[in-house]
Amino acid sequence: MMVILMLLLMLLLLLLQLLLLLQQLLLLLLRLLILLLLLLLQLLLQLLRLLLPLLLILLLLLVLLLMLLLLLLLQLQLLLIKQLLKLLLLLLLLLLLLLLLLLLLLLLILMLLLMLLLQLLLLQQLLLLLLLLLLLMLLLLLLLLLLHLLLLLQQLLILLLLLILLLLLLILLLLLLLLLLLLLLLLLLLLLLLLILLLLLLLLLLLLQLLNAAILT
Repeated sequence: MMVILMLLLMLLLLLLQLLLLLQQLLLLLLRLLILLLLLLLQLLLQLLRLLLPLLLILLLLLVLLLMLLLLLLLQLQLLLIKQLLKLLLLLLLLLLLLLLLLLLLLLLILMLLLMLLLQLLLLQQLLLLLLLLLLLMLLLLLLLLLLHLLLLLQQLLILLLLLILLLLLLILLLLLLLLLLLLLLLLLLLLLLLLILLLLLLLLLLLLQLLNAAILT
């Protein structure tokens, strides 16, 4: 049992290290995305000709509002989470939301590519610029959600580590109590043996005195 718990503890420590590495990778990805989006904006300033920009902007605004609401709910839930089951449910919800956001992001990128291929109206450059800025905000919010998810996973692993450490401490305490009980039992047995030996000596002394008295008489 101790070996299994120690192995679980080592596994959870490795998972925590992996989560820290993933968090650093996400930060690097965030920087790369900002640089790429800046380059994309510079290119699109020369090629901006969009079709149906207003619908796309409305869609992006709805998505951004949804993501902001989700972030607010996530912060509130992070303040209220105190049990392991709540953490697991929240992680599942975040995974589903991330999948949904990724699908929306792919849809938006496809729509952008389609409208860039059309290149019809010259007066819609500002709309495309606004659209790209909204797309940048969407990507940043998506990365923020990923970071929140990693923080939740870290909290969950820390909680599991604490539980395993508590179990280990309890097992050690139980082992110490068992050792103390065994020592006490050994002491009691030694005392009983000493008492028995003393009684035997007393009996022998009495018998010797009786024999001496019988011999003298």
